[in-house]
Amino acid sequence: MVLAQLGGSIARALQQMSNATIIDEKVLSECLNEISRALLQSDVQFKLVRDMQSNIKRIVNLDDLAAGHNKRRIIQQAVFNELCKMLDPGKPSFTPKKGKTSVVMFVGLQGSGKTTTCTKYAYYHQKKGWKPALVCADTFRAGAFDQLKQNATKTKIPYYGSYMESDPVKIAVEGVETFKKENRDLIIVDTSGRHKQEAALFEEMRQVSEATKPDLIIFVMDSSIGQAAFDQAQAFKQSVAVGAVIITKMDGHAKGGGALSAVAATKSPVIFIGTGEHMEEFEVFDVKPFVSRLLGMGDWSGFMDKIHEVVPTDQQPELLQKLSEGSFTLRLMYEQFQNILKMGPIGQVFSMLPGFSAELMPKGHEKESQAKIKRYMTMMDSMTNAELDSTNPKLMNDSRIMRIARGSGRSVRDVTEMLEEYKRLAKIWSKMKGLKIPKKGEMSALSRNMNAQHMSKVLPPQMLKQIGGMGGLQSLMKQMGSKDMGGLGGLGGMFGRGEK
Repeated sequence: MVLAQLGGSIARALQQMSNATIIDEKVLSECLNEISRALLQSDVQFKLVRDMQSNIKRIVNLDDLAAGHNKRRIIQQAVFNELCKMLDPGKPSFTPKKGKTSVVMFVGLQGSGKTTTCTKYAYYHQKKGWKPALVCADTFRAGAFDQLKQNATKTKIPYYGSYMESDPVKIAVEGVETFKKENRDLIIVDTSGRHKQEAALFEEMRQVSEATKPDLIIFVMDSSIGQAAFDQAQAFKQSVAVGAVIITKMDGHAKGGGALSAVAATKSPVIFIGTGEHMEEFEVFDVKPFVSRLLGMGDWSGFMDKIHEVVPTDQQPELLQKLSEGSFTLRLMYEQFQNILKMGPIGQVFSMLPGFSAELMPKGHEKESQAKIKRYMTMMDSMTNAELDSTNPKLMNDSRIMRIARGSGRSVRDVTEMLEEYKRLAKIWSKMKGLKIPKKGEMSALSRNMNAQHMSKVLPPQMLKQIGGMGGLQSLMKQMGSKDMGGLGGLGGMFGRGEK
């Protein structure tokens, strides 16, 4: 994951400082130098790093701090706030409104993933109830219209473009007018990729902007761009009124610090990040949870939103009922595996848990975990209803295991391994027995019904230790507050996967 290495380096610098017996100027300077080195190695612009270092030193004046102050906490908070400030210019971007026509124009360098991002942006809003449409005003790159057409057809989004017309301004105006007549409330205009040395293309971008009068101009930036990010982003900002930034290819292993520089150059907020090639791999960007995940501090709020997204509301009471009964069947395991796969990359989900960071997930391990889940699901597809709904492990005798192995094309050993995993998860699930269930119609805020004692039984010991034991868990439960945790019942397996 891009920036995972940077997050790991900063987290280690803060950990070394925490291990020091006495926090003095020397320890603070060493910690800040380590953080600055990590930022510079990740291609963050030198001026930004220097400003951050001096701001932290100004905020954390060790001489002025009275005895009894938690210096470690104050320094950690200052680092957190400065990183947030780097990524947040402090002004919100334009937000389209349903039912009211909004025109959004995409600009950026060649190869930054603009065309794919246009469709992801449209698809995201389509799922939320908007009526998006795509206009291809990229006449410079061969195959641009074909790519947009293919993406739009796949996601069932209307599109406009031309193989014959070479004037991007004319195509953009005609496309916007066409979709305005069709009452589309989100019209997205894709433009040609360009860089600051190409004056003619920059002039063309200005003309498209003036002709279509977009409500928002989004600068799409490749996370691997490096030190050039600041100058390139600034050139775009000087030509057109960039109002927001989308960072792409965040699933790669590039340093990604240039992304921080682009925000500073455009003084525009990052609104989305692209985390993969598929349409669903597109996340709303929220500064504080992002920095929190970067430093291994977790993002409970995002984690709960993910659960709420994948577990349908009508399934939540049923799940909670089964959770309180402590009965765990193979069918339930199958459903929870489906939910885990819907949540997206496992490493990304685990980085939302406190004490974990994306850097902790070894390269290749994520794909291996997902492949294992799919393998287990294939074997369960070869089971009868009686086998899937039984809570009696003794039902699975040798002849049944051999039949499932033949039916799924797997070995007997694979089926036995899957059944062992089921027994392990059933054991964890049984510890949740006796959980108080909210009445029908009540918001299933499990945080009100589930105490830290229950949670400590479910969490693997390694995770509990990283959170800070029972004390850390209790403070986390407070943090989660009234967040709707209705789908947590489906996560017995999710937490269990960390327990090896």
